[in-house]
Amino acid sequence: MTTMPPVFPGSVDATGQRATLGVLGGGQLGRMFVHAAQRLGYFTAVLEPDAQSPAGLVSHHHIQTGYDDPAGLAQLAQLCQAITTEFENVPAQALQTLAQTRPVAPGAAVVAIAQNRIEEKAHFAACADLSGVTCAPYAVIETPAQLQAVQNDRADLLPGILKTARMGYDGKGQVRVKTAAELAAAWAELGSVACVLEKMLPLTAECSVLVARGWDGQVVSFAPQRNVHVDGILAVTHAYEGNMPPALADKACEAAVSIAHHLGYVGVLCVEFFVVEDGSAHGGLVVNEMAPRPHNSGHYTIDACDASQFDLQVHAMAGLPLPQPRQHSPAIMLNLLGDVWFDASGQLREPDWQSVLSLPGTHLHLYGKSEARVGRKMGHLTITGPDVASVKTVARRAASLLSLPGLEDI
Repeated sequence: MTTMPPVFPGSVDATGQRATLGVLGGGQLGRMFVHAAQRLGYFTAVLEPDAQSPAGLVSHHHIQTGYDDPAGLAQLAQLCQAITTEFENVPAQALQTLAQTRPVAPGAAVVAIAQNRIEEKAHFAACADLSGVTCAPYAVIETPAQLQAVQNDRADLLPGILKTARMGYDGKGQVRVKTAAELAAAWAELGSVACVLEKMLPLTAECSVLVARGWDGQVVSFAPQRNVHVDGILAVTHAYEGNMPPALADKACEAAVSIAHHLGYVGVLCVEFFVVEDGSAHGGLVVNEMAPRPHNSGHYTIDACDASQFDLQVHAMAGLPLPQPRQHSPAIMLNLLGDVWFDASGQLREPDWQSVLSLPGTHLHLYGKSEARVGRKMGHLTITGPDVASVKTVARRAASLLSLPGLEDI
C-alpha cells in the first residue's frame, strides 16, 4: 500500500466504531505513542503479552497475547484503522499478516531489514551513492569457513567489534576483539550464530537523526542529536543549535532522508551515525544502524519541540499531514536506568526527586515499570531552558544528584 485515506482523530465509522490506532509492543515507546494518539483524540489498542506493560496500562484496549497469535492479530485488526510497532524485534510476519487488511507503518519488509544487521548493512551499502555515507568496513560470519576466511584474509578488520546479526541492542550481543584468536573465542561465546565483524574506527562523536515519512512520500525531520553512550547504552542526548558542526549536521540529515526514501519508509525512522576522524576539519560520517520506530535519543522532542517524534508517528501512520517540527528550547536528555534506584551498597532507595524537580526546566518521565533493575530503562529526564549555558548547568546538577554518567564532556 502506497497511499491511504486519512484516519481522522475523533471520527466514527458507519458501524459506530471510533477511530482507533494500534501498536504491537507494550514498552515505554508504545506508552508514549499511546499518549500522543490519545491527546489527538484517537482510541488506542496495544497487543502485548505482559499484563503490566507500560503501554497496556494506559491504552483503551490491551490485547494480552503473543505477537504471533493469529486470534490476537485478528482482534487488533478488527479494532484498529491503522497499526504500528514500538520495537523492531516484533515478528515481521505479524506485520505482514496485519497488512493484509489494515495499513501498517512501517511495513514488514523494512522492519525485517532492521532486524538483521547483515541485511541492514547491505541496504546501507546499496544506497551509499544516494545517501553520501556508508557503514564501517565489515565482514559477515555465519559459518566456520567464513570465520576462517576472515581470520586469514581480513586482518584489516581488527581490532573490531563482533555483533550478532539479530537481537543485539543496548550493548548486548557485542564483543570487542583485537586478534584472530579473540575473534574465534568471541564467536563461540555468542553461540556461533550469524554475526558481523565491524572494524573499530577512530570515533569523535555519535549522533542520530529522526525522520518522519508519510504514505505520500512527504518527509520532515528533526535536527541531529549528539549522543553519549556508556557501556553501550545511551546516557545523554544533546539537542541544541551548535551541538554539531553545521555542515556535518546537514550531511547527517540529508543522508537519513535519503535512506528513508530508498526504503520507501512510512513512519518515524531513526538513523544513527558515527563521527570519525578522516583528516577533515570536522570529521566524516559513517552510518551505524537504524531503528524503524521512535528512538530513545528523540525523547527530548516531547518537551523541547512543538511536535514530538510520537506526534509525527501518529500523523504518519494515520495519513495526516506531517508538520515540520520546530524546536523551541535547547535541551539535554538524561537516561534514567534502574541503577538510580540503588545506593552504593546495592540497597533499594527512592531517588532524590525532591531536589531534582526543584531545578528549573526539569521534565521527569517515568515509564510505569513495576521493578527497577540495574541496566533497565526506567525513565528519562529532559532539561530545557532559555539558552544552552543554563541547560548545561542544570543538567550537570541533576546528573550529580542522581549519580548519572556521561556529562563529563560538558
